[in-house]
Amino acid sequence: MNENLYTQLSARFPQDPAAPCLILGGGSAWTYGDIGRASGRMANLLVALGLKPGDRVAAQVEKTPEALILYLAALRAGMVFLPLNPAYQRNELDYFLKDARPGLFVCRPPMRVLAEELAQQAGVPHVLELDDAGRGSLIAMAAPQPDAFATVPRTDADLAAILYTSGTTGRSKGAMLSHGNLAHNARTLHRYWQFQPGDVLLHMLPIFHVHGLFVACHCALLNGSAMFFEPKFDLARALQLLPQATVFMGVPTYYVRLLQDPAFGRETCRSMRLFISGSAPLLKETFEDFQARSGHTILERYGMTEGGMFTSNPCAGERRGGTVGFPLPGTEIRIVDADGEPVPPGTVGRIQVRGENVFVGYWGMPEKTKEEFTADGFFETGDLGSRDADGYISISGRSKDLVISGGLNVYPKEIEELIDAMPGVVESAVIGLPHPDFGEAVSAMVVRQKNPAGAALTEAQIIAAIKDKLANFKVPKRVYLVDDLPRNAMGKVQKNLLRQAYSS
Repeated sequence: MNENLYTQLSARFPQDPAAPCLILGGGSAWTYGDIGRASGRMANLLVALGLKPGDRVAAQVEKTPEALILYLAALRAGMVFLPLNPAYQRNELDYFLKDARPGLFVCRPPMRVLAEELAQQAGVPHVLELDDAGRGSLIAMAAPQPDAFATVPRTDADLAAILYTSGTTGRSKGAMLSHGNLAHNARTLHRYWQFQPGDVLLHMLPIFHVHGLFVACHCALLNGSAMFFEPKFDLARALQLLPQATVFMGVPTYYVRLLQDPAFGRETCRSMRLFISGSAPLLKETFEDFQARSGHTILERYGMTEGGMFTSNPCAGERRGGTVGFPLPGTEIRIVDADGEPVPPGTVGRIQVRGENVFVGYWGMPEKTKEEFTADGFFETGDLGSRDADGYISISGRSKDLVISGGLNVYPKEIEELIDAMPGVVESAVIGLPHPDFGEAVSAMVVRQKNPAGAALTEAQIIAAIKDKLANFKVPKRVYLVDDLPRNAMGKVQKNLLRQAYSS
């Protein structure tokens, strides 16, 4: 049996090749037949360029149908896809190209001169272009190639993709994901989230990331579903398209923006079956406000680059705000203390995970890979969390974000939840800053609402409001009132940048 991920996805495509796959703005669409033919042409081009199974194909392009086709073509040709955030600049690209040594680098036309220079230095033989409208030398060269392509046989263990972690501390690491890793997670999510005939996905996520490329696209393709394939989140477009969709996947920011528009409500969601949130923590307030406004309960889940999704609130069953639900079928999770011993319910510990979806290792870093796995094969996620008496898991933050003040552990999320619940607060981020006596001083960055309640909030008021709710060592020594919090492309607050900015 060919275990190539494309073979497994395409086996579930609709029998009618005219069935829509990608529905674009303006009403045009790519059918499943179009997807098959275009990925065949592009796979033939990759082979014609001299690339072989196992070679890397790097792409730093905007979200277009052609960008998705390039990913599917790389799978079909047995190559390893390397999606890169369009925001990356010279130093980051130089590192990725030298580290991964792709056989092809596909870039946007404005980056062509830089791409050629970096490719030459890294020994990358081919550079082609794909613009934001889906045109460029990549498409022109693929056009005369044959539509037919025999998908290259791959095993579950063969690599399908390398995704670089955001590199918030130290050197970025290339997480190697196999055909088996991606296929197992796709099948599990498709079943667990109860995808059904007629489901239509509203896709507004970027596709250089696990959430948009693997979680969203794989579920839709496995289901033979149509996707409203939007270039990015746009509030007006979301309000227009939600009544025609049944499933929506977003980051918490998307849900906050929907709630800010008075036009959003139950009528907007009349055809919706499922709202899913991930990539960053969903505030309990957002969870509850969304439930009241829309009549729908957001399903929050938890995962990471190194293995896709690990947990999910149930599709059928109680979804608890502030939790990420239960381990997915086939995934084991344990929460342990500093000595690796399991902690009792309600106690925060290190999250470890094991399963067929967990990545192969870090590209070119065998020692780092070895460090990140326990002797019995569990991956150290670097996240802290707890499990309640009913088995629901909650995430407390990253272990590197743990604040140790006076030798005592402080979990930022506990403090952030109290501050976020205050009238006049939009959101907060708690970090540790260097302190001569305590080692680290608990410090809070707070974004205020642009209303009288927010404008009136002061540092002293915020500290006073939470002082009687927390042990003294957890109370922030300082509160900084800021206009916004720095985030990465998937909406995660970049606490490392806050630490850098405020450490002095």
